Amino acid sequence: MEQPELKALAQKLDRLLEHCKKLETDNAAMREMQDDWNRERAQLIQKNDLAKNKIEAMISRLRALEQH
Repeated sequence: MEQPELKALAQKLDRLLEHCKKLETDNAAMREMQDDWNRERAQLIQKNDLAKNKIEAMISRLRALEQH
């Protein structure tokens, strides 16, 4: 292989390595965002369940008051 071809190949390889590093960085950032969203989702589900339980308790008390 001639010198210019080797140089061009080396440049392509360098660009490919840079691209792989960028993809790894992006992937790590996306995984972190996904973890944050999963934690937020779990908190929202917990808050939703708490609100649901409170509403069900209020409905039960109202029904009990209606029967008296």
